[in-house]
Amino acid sequence: MATHGTAASAKIKIGVCVMEKKVKCGAEVHSAPMGQILERLQAFGEFEIMLFGDKVILEEPVEDWPICDCLIAFYSSGYPLQKAEAYAALRKPFLVNELEPQYLLHDRRKVYERLEEYGVPVPNYALVNREYSYQELDYFFEHEDFVEVHGKRFWKPFVEKPIDGDDHSIMIYYPSSAGGGMKELFRKVGNRSSEFHPEVRRVRREGSYIYEEFMHTGGTDVKVYTVGPEYAHAEARKSPVVDGVVMRSPDGKEVRYPVLLTPAEKQMARDVCLAFRQAVCGFDLLRCEGRSYVCDVNGWSFVKNSHKYYDDAACVLRKLFFDAKAPHLSSTIPPSLPWNVSEPTQPCEGLTRQGSGIIETSGQSEELRCVIAVIRHGDRTPKQKVKLKVTEEKLLNLMLKYNGGRPRAETKLKSAVQLQDLLDATRILVPRTRSGRESDSDAEDIEHAEKLRQVKAVLEEGGHFSGIYRKVQLKPLKWVKVRRNNGEGEEERPVEALMVLKYGGVLTHAGRKQAEELGRYFRNHMYPGEGTGLLRLHSTYRHDLKIYSSDEGRVQMSAAAFAKGLLDLEGQLTPILVSLVSKDSSMLDGLENANSEMEEAKARLHEIITSELKPANSNRDAEFPWMVDGAGLPANAHGLLPKMYKWTKKITEQVKQLAKDEDEQLSMTSSYDVLPPYDQAKALGKINIDVDRIAAGLPCGSEGFLLMFARWKKLERDLYNERKDRFDVTQIPDVYDSCKYDMLHNAHLNLDGLAELFKVAQLLADGVIPNEYGINPKQKLEIGSKIARRLLGKILIDLRNTREEAISVAELKFGDGKTAMVQRSRKEDTDHQSRHGNKHEDARRNSSTSEKSLDQDDDEDKETKYRLDPKYANVKTPERHVRTRLYFTSESHIHSLMNVLRYCNLDESLQEEDSLLCHSALERLFKTRELDYMSYIVLRMFENTEVLLEDPKKFRIEMTFSRGADLSPLEEPNNGVDGALLHQEHTLPIMGPERLQEVGAYLTLEMMEKMLRPFAMPAEDFPPPPNPQARTFSDNLSKTAGVLERWLNLWPFHKNTTANSK
Repeated sequence: MATHGTAASAKIKIGVCVMEKKVKCGAEVHSAPMGQILERLQAFGEFEIMLFGDKVILEEPVEDWPICDCLIAFYSSGYPLQKAEAYAALRKPFLVNELEPQYLLHDRRKVYERLEEYGVPVPNYALVNREYSYQELDYFFEHEDFVEVHGKRFWKPFVEKPIDGDDHSIMIYYPSSAGGGMKELFRKVGNRSSEFHPEVRRVRREGSYIYEEFMHTGGTDVKVYTVGPEYAHAEARKSPVVDGVVMRSPDGKEVRYPVLLTPAEKQMARDVCLAFRQAVCGFDLLRCEGRSYVCDVNGWSFVKNSHKYYDDAACVLRKLFFDAKAPHLSSTIPPSLPWNVSEPTQPCEGLTRQGSGIIETSGQSEELRCVIAVIRHGDRTPKQKVKLKVTEEKLLNLMLKYNGGRPRAETKLKSAVQLQDLLDATRILVPRTRSGRESDSDAEDIEHAEKLRQVKAVLEEGGHFSGIYRKVQLKPLKWVKVRRNNGEGEEERPVEALMVLKYGGVLTHAGRKQAEELGRYFRNHMYPGEGTGLLRLHSTYRHDLKIYSSDEGRVQMSAAAFAKGLLDLEGQLTPILVSLVSKDSSMLDGLENANSEMEEAKARLHEIITSELKPANSNRDAEFPWMVDGAGLPANAHGLLPKMYKWTKKITEQVKQLAKDEDEQLSMTSSYDVLPPYDQAKALGKINIDVDRIAAGLPCGSEGFLLMFARWKKLERDLYNERKDRFDVTQIPDVYDSCKYDMLHNAHLNLDGLAELFKVAQLLADGVIPNEYGINPKQKLEIGSKIARRLLGKILIDLRNTREEAISVAELKFGDGKTAMVQRSRKEDTDHQSRHGNKHEDARRNSSTSEKSLDQDDDEDKETKYRLDPKYANVKTPERHVRTRLYFTSESHIHSLMNVLRYCNLDESLQEEDSLLCHSALERLFKTRELDYMSYIVLRMFENTEVLLEDPKKFRIEMTFSRGADLSPLEEPNNGVDGALLHQEHTLPIMGPERLQEVGAYLTLEMMEKMLRPFAMPAEDFPPPPNPQARTFSDNLSKTAGVLERWLNLWPFHKNTTANSK
């Protein structure tokens, strides 16, 4: 290397005692961080760089090694660490990274122990130590969905790490409720960093492992790089747990972007640096629910491809060397750094255009700030329920086995082991063949036997178990006193129980395809600019994405499939679901709050349909037809019911014959095998239809004719009670649902009368379904506000937080930036001091996704955030930021939210206001009626960048909706692509978005809040975040203040920054 400035004898000698592969200089300098930094150090003219080289390190005695003042030495494969220690003991140079602690980095147990000693949060973990492979341990137990170590349970998903720090084969095991399976993480091979193995469920036993809680990080990893205890640089990347595809730049480098560290994370970086006495050190940071944890420490690491970081690292190392060897000399950086390396510029990125995309913006300059979407799940199989009273001893004993032997306690069976036990019992109880003739007196026994056969068929469906779609409830009904087995006294024994089996409602191959396609549509159309713009925005951590789902499997899988399409991910849905989707059942599940009102609406609906009296129409009704009771019901609804029943009976008779033929074939074969517990394709909804089943004339999916007959027989029995001569109008949606499913998926069975039944059922369902959520607008508003109250509250929080964030950015950009920055820094310090928690939390409950509790400052406090660091980001618009919140739910919440949006002005406090929706939208919604699979409501918030912050028109809300897959199976799609989807893939296309406002209308955020606030859960009513027994950060307050002060003292000489630590 060339030298500059003073004579070599006056220079501080820097020894670089590392393997040659770790140092690239000269022609290769642009690809090697080490070489970049060493060249900058040499450019100061104050140092002599001495490269030892492999021959010296490996072959020569330490006495012959070059003598230096400061030593850079770190372990890598083949490096003689003990020899380097001997040299350091002999010559006593200043060590940038001390040598003895580097041994700790090879044992993950010792890494965690050292981190805990220094109070650095680590994931909740436990150790399993084996002296030899497959050693049986009395403190380690493996169950279907958790492992237990020394009495501590780790529910899936959990992480399994080898204790050897150089073994990078790390496993993540997924719960059965998400489909099961395992993902293996490994060092990058080409463009892969992980592989999913759906068939692997049992943990390894070959060696010693750490088991730890899986952290829900939003699919992002953070790597932190320290250069001395006062400087830390952080970069984020897509986590390998998502889909295992490595994002690379055009030159083949892994794509990472600099992100801001919180004050608490800065303190953690300092602690890691000091704990391992490694000035230059990299470690992995996991951000989960507002807290951060260190999960790995790597030792010597530099950032790649960041010229500003190379500048900083050279300056920090220069100061370290001067402090150690020449403290009397000034360490002030020259006003102009003695090198000139320009940062390569990124190409112009998409998603920087102005405008809203769907609605014209009247020439105003607007930026998209927030996208909120509430989306119904994709196409599913019909939901089913079987109820029967059981007295068989085998079933009663099974109930006692799983309820702890309590005779009056009910039991829920969902796991593979539990369902296999139930299947074994029913196989013994169900007769192999039917008797020839049956008398009327045996009717009750025959019905009981048929229901047991149905239970057996459901449990055997598909040849596997998937707990997310089948569950059984056993509830004791009668008890007797019996003598105890030991003869001492009496005890209660159940003699009768109610068995309820719920099944069906499975996301179909069509539902998965619809969800992925809608995700792609959102990516290309919901964000102004080019289609790739969203991916660019997301990868640079300027897109704050959170996805929520209800507790139902079909909803969770729809959310995962949508995320796959939105973010252009690859692979199976299980890892995507666990990594990116958060469950919030209290917000997106359940109708309990409005049960009485819905029952009242259904009773009134039954009265309107079954009576032939029609309400008188006024002139107002002609203009506003949706305002009358029972609006949308066909005029001849009463006359359509007998037709529906007639066609239903006809379909049932045909399926009965098909089931009889199938049953005769089954009776000649053995089916007493133990079923494999998982089948990934079924658990997640198959990607494609089963062509062989269709060709063989079997029903689509895994439903056999016996279950298909049970489905139609139940509909026939429940729709009309012949003895009472009474129709049950609440069964109309179920008949329509089942009919539409068979029209789409089982058209090849050529059931006579199915098309006729569909036409009648659709007419009735189009009137019945909307009216079940309120018989008139006022009742719709009441029911809607009760069902969607929490969701509405969360939406208002989302909009408010987006507004506050945009205002803060604007103030920093155009206002008193210094004051705003100081205030924000103080707030962050205070927030993190109060929130910073200990790793020792109770093991979380069994869940494939993170159950979130939302508080008043939900997004700012609980949700994991990643913000691009504009000082280090090579991005043209680093301040651009878009928040996306996606809520996946069921039909009830879509109807409820829509009813509040269109009728909120009917509330007494808002009667002087117009509806949020324009008249034409109200008319279209009245004619739409069905909000089908994948229907959605989207709110987009735009910021007008040309008006003042206090202007009411600063933020505008745009509302759109889609009817979802609303095309009738009887209709021919307009284009050939949709026609092929319908006939070959059994998939209906999703309708595009429609406006809910007039073109040019301007709905301000202020007006939106005013109209929705009466029906939304107030922010202060959201439950506070959990308060685990945790060490607060207050102990380190004075230390943090000192660190900040030292940072300020260190960096005033830098040419561009005032506080370079992040």
